[in-house]
Amino acid sequence: MSEEIIDSVVEAIRLAVTKLPQDVIGALQRAYSLENNPIARFNLQNILKTIEIGKEEGIPICQDTGMITFFVEAGVKSPYLRFLKKVLIESTEKATKEVPLRPNAVDLLTNRNSGDNTGRFIPAIHWELVDGDSLRIALLPKGGGSENCSALAMLSPSDGFTGIKRFVVERVRECGGKPCPPVILGIGIGGSADMALILAKKALLRPLRVRHENREIARLEEEILEEVNSLGIGPMGMGGRTTALDVKIEYAHRHPASLPVGLIIQCWAHRKAFLEVGKDGKVRIWQ
Repeated sequence: MSEEIIDSVVEAIRLAVTKLPQDVIGALQRAYSLENNPIARFNLQNILKTIEIGKEEGIPICQDTGMITFFVEAGVKSPYLRFLKKVLIESTEKATKEVPLRPNAVDLLTNRNSGDNTGRFIPAIHWELVDGDSLRIALLPKGGGSENCSALAMLSPSDGFTGIKRFVVERVRECGGKPCPPVILGIGIGGSADMALILAKKALLRPLRVRHENREIARLEEEILEEVNSLGIGPMGMGGRTTALDVKIEYAHRHPASLPVGLIIQCWAHRKAFLEVGKDGKVRIWQ
């Protein structure tokens, strides 16, 4: 049964890196329809062509297939939980050969590439134990260019939402075209320093153009999106109306003395996929 689950995870990885979800495609198409800058329209047109080629030919839509992060909601009664970590590592190795994925895991001390996208603590796996007997796995392949623009700010609580917006907008301005805009911004607020960054990456799993259930957070998402798009950085950093396709925020309670803000910037190639493994071993894959 573990071999069948491995094959299913490989297929989810293949889906993620060769076909963008419809919410992302729709956002890019809307950006193209609203754009009046000829260079920006040209760049968006090429992005949309790249997406179509990846879908039709079953090849990765970007040469940098990234490093994979798994978010696991693990039902404590699942009969497959005990070997899931091994499954995810072996699936990454197999996908590297079969999709194929570009090997991107390099040893810190020797600079040697493992050749299969696995290594010390890689792929990254974040666990959440939940009731039930099923496993829900979200996977997020993310390239190095956008990841290099990630940032953490330890703000003062008195900075409030104004300080959060200032930090995010200035970081996007500083990065310019490096993360291959139009980008999607994941923002984590509160908790601890490490939690803020994890929440920021997890926030990217939410569908585009779906606002947070909390009205104040939803309003903050809209305000940051508007300010970022007013920068005029545009597609691939060459000017235009759309610098960001969307902003996603997640938050946690914080210590009275601190206001951690994690920012994860995702490129236009917002690759993601989800799968669920039932108690009976049946697997459902979707985007």
